[in-house]
Order: sequence, then C-alpha cells, then structure tokens
Amino acid sequence: MPEPVETTSPDGVDFGWVMQVTFVLTIAVGAPIVALLSTTADLTSWGARAEFAIRVGAPIWVVTALSVFAYAKRTQE
Repeated sequence: MPEPVETTSPDGVDFGWVMQVTFVLTIAVGAPIVALLSTTADLTSWGARAEFAIRVGAPIWVVTALSVFAYAKRTQE
C-alpha cells in the first residue's frame, strides 16, 4: 500500500492542523457571530462594513486560534 502523499511528523504541535482547524472553526462559528452582531451596528457604507468585520472578526479569530492551539498542546501530551 503506497504512503499518502502528504504526511507530517511534527515534533510538538502540528501547526498545519492548528491553522486548518482555526480556519474552519472561525468560519463555522465566527461568521454567524459576526452576522448576528452586525444586526445592531450602523453599516451604511462598504468601508464601515469592512471596518466592522475586522474589528469584530479579528478578536474572534485570535480567541479561536489560541483555543485550538491550547487544545492541540493539551492533547499532544
């Protein structure tokens, strides 16, 4: 049986896995949160919409990334 094309043997936390899971969770969980919060904001222009998405989405992304990293670090041991 041939070996899979993409294999990794990380020493420590697999950062590729952390980035992929962060991406998926941020879209699956973060996007609905941003959409829900946008219902209470005054978003009259594209600039205001972009600023809102960055201002609200960035902290969600950081919290998600740190949570996924902590999970990977904890389960690795």
